[in-house]
Amino acid sequence: MTVVVETIAALRAQVQAWRAEGLKVALVPTMGALHDGHVSLMRAALERADRCVVSIFVNPRQFAPTEDLDKYPRQLVLDLDKLKQAGVHLAFTPGVDEVYPQGFATSISVAGPSAGLETAFRPAFFDGVATVVAKLFIQAAPDLAVFGEKDYQQLCVVKKLCRDLDLPVEVLGSPTIRDAEGLAMSSRNAYLDAAELDIARKLNKVLRKAASLLRSGANEQATMAAARQQILDAGFDVVDYVEARESVMLAPWRKDRDGRVLVAARLGKTRLIDNIEISAS
Repeated sequence: MTVVVETIAALRAQVQAWRAEGLKVALVPTMGALHDGHVSLMRAALERADRCVVSIFVNPRQFAPTEDLDKYPRQLVLDLDKLKQAGVHLAFTPGVDEVYPQGFATSISVAGPSAGLETAFRPAFFDGVATVVAKLFIQAAPDLAVFGEKDYQQLCVVKKLCRDLDLPVEVLGSPTIRDAEGLAMSSRNAYLDAAELDIARKLNKVLRKAASLLRSGANEQATMAAARQQILDAGFDVVDYVEARESVMLAPWRKDRDGRVLVAARLGKTRLIDNIEISAS
């Protein structure tokens, strides 16, 4: 049975009761519209902890005024059914006023891994992410939290947040879950029609080719330029970025370091992100 709570007080009371029993607690933060990728995070949490909390909160502070906050898919009844099936113990489903009460005036900014990539196109995004994640960690006091590697820059930012603020939460990255043709699972995939889905499924193939070329010693600038053109040729409308970065602080990639090829591209009204690992040569 999944217990559903809407207030911070109720969340803390339940976690404190588990702590009194000596149980280990994991948190999986989400914005809902849950899919198999989210379920994989829950399974990873349940493998490492005695109790799993999933938060469902569409965080307005990580959306710019021009972005899709109002249109972001919300399906709480279906989401709660998925949590029950996955064996999640507690769902935290606060309203906006519970998370950001009247007069809320604090923001957290994490430099380092937040520089460039998403920030170049969504300047307030990671401040919003860092602020809500810090609040969730303080509210739920988990031993560990699980994030998907699909949002790789976000994962790096959250890890840096915990290191810098000495938050006692182990942050784990869970591998990206993909469909049979390699498309990364995302709540925004629901926006794509059949023709757009066919195009979107080509993105991962371009990334894999670029990562393979970089591992074999190809010129980085030429490889990234070719990848950008291949994404456009596949049918995407705009490539916001396709870049190679090292895998911890997301500094420019060096051939002696593990890295990632990261991409954001627009297809119709939908913006997709993805990334692929580059193993050190």
